[in-house]
Amino acid sequence: MPVLLRDAAAVFGDHDYVVTASDRLTYADAERRSAEAARWLLARGVGKGARLGLFLPNGVDWVVWWLAASRIGALAVPISTLYTPAEISKVVRSGDIGVLVAPDRVLDVDVGDRFEAAFGDLVDQTADRIVLVDAPYLRSIVTVGASARSWATRWGGDDGVPDAVLAAVEGEVSAADLAVMIHTSGSTADPKGVLHTHGTLVRQTSTWPAAIRAVTGSDGPARILCAMPFFWVGGLLAATGALHEPVTVIVMPKLDAGSALDLIERERATGVIGWPAFTQRLRDHPSFAGRDLGSVPQLRDGPLDIAMTGVPDGHPVHRTMSETAGGFAFTEIAVVDDDGLPVPDGTVGELWIRGAGVMSGYNKRERADTFDPDGWYHTGDRVYRRAGDPRLFYVGRTSELIKAGGANVSPLEVEAVIGGFDDVVQCVVVGIDHPERGEEVCAVIVPAAPVDPSSLAARARERLSGYKVPTRWLTASHDQIPTLPSGKLDRRTVRAMVVDGVVAPLVAP
Repeated sequence: MPVLLRDAAAVFGDHDYVVTASDRLTYADAERRSAEAARWLLARGVGKGARLGLFLPNGVDWVVWWLAASRIGALAVPISTLYTPAEISKVVRSGDIGVLVAPDRVLDVDVGDRFEAAFGDLVDQTADRIVLVDAPYLRSIVTVGASARSWATRWGGDDGVPDAVLAAVEGEVSAADLAVMIHTSGSTADPKGVLHTHGTLVRQTSTWPAAIRAVTGSDGPARILCAMPFFWVGGLLAATGALHEPVTVIVMPKLDAGSALDLIERERATGVIGWPAFTQRLRDHPSFAGRDLGSVPQLRDGPLDIAMTGVPDGHPVHRTMSETAGGFAFTEIAVVDDDGLPVPDGTVGELWIRGAGVMSGYNKRERADTFDPDGWYHTGDRVYRRAGDPRLFYVGRTSELIKAGGANVSPLEVEAVIGGFDDVVQCVVVGIDHPERGEEVCAVIVPAAPVDPSSLAARARERLSGYKVPTRWLTASHDQIPTLPSGKLDRRTVRAMVVDGVVAPLVAP
């Protein structure tokens, strides 16, 4: 990553790299400002292997601190700004984060209040001397804005180590070093930390500029509105991919259709990357018809989902995954049947992956728990290939993950929260097809007493990010909840019961 950044700054340094409504960062700016942050971190003992949490919204600060971490060989751990205090505490602890970087506010959220809610003993801590049972490795919380909290270390760029020391440090960063941990929902109740090395991250993002030109139909310099957060793989793919070639990444701290259209017009964006639900919001905005969108014909005339660009038979192109850093380049792929045998072109099977393009593994999981004896990672995704076409076409997934508005939702995580309420005996969460969100999070509950769905949703929202909170609530008796002969929950039948109207909507008492 340090080499990739240095080359970008040298070859197209004056080109816009990241643009927001109020700020812009050229490649040369990114090199200079990340060097200041890197030298400052080094002066405080943060270096190779240190775990640096980034609780920052999409914007210039996120990119500067992510690049600073990369330059000194630290492991960057992006943290969702959508997280509740409980989720922040869980990820900071499981990620063994030692330094946490954050602003004083994220939109209307007071970050200090959120952190103090996440870590009960934080309020009495002193800057650079944090000691918490709930986050035993956390020693410092660095604020990039003003903060009066006793535990906050204020970032200042004027007292770092000399440039020569940073250069020496960068020389010790290798392609084999871990670069980033991306948290993604999995088949367990807790988020999984996907680990990638510098080599994998650089390799897997190298084809992104070409892919952007293909889906936008633009041959000139690309200026892309990125409607994906940097703390998930889609946004990280854009931030890293734009270091390979001069691509301007236009971002917002919050997905607002009107603001996005303003930026598209002002910056003459040539394309939009995001999930179909947001593209639909852009097209539905009252001002859309009168906008000057000549620079981005894809937005007016292209498919709602860019994964549907040029598809032959109605199934989208596989968008890839966190486990491959957002790309399938340098990845060995197999599409297999239930016995692990390759299926012919045109036949749906499960996607297996291995090789240099695949993650190093999951945080705190042994390799044998993640990969099979031959090194394959079994994705659970159902795909097929067509003869003469290198693309993978996505049909669905064999796992229980719900894909709601482009975000992975673990049913077990949602069930653990709702099932813990005193007025709920049992909760089963499934994904139901939805025309805009892909899937809708649906909760079927066995109530212990009369219960209001709005109360359940409000309480769930205190513990879960908004996209994880069920938008559809139904009620059932214990006898109606089906199980398999093994005793495990039969989710497929529960899903069918919802679709067929067998279980009744939950209404307020």
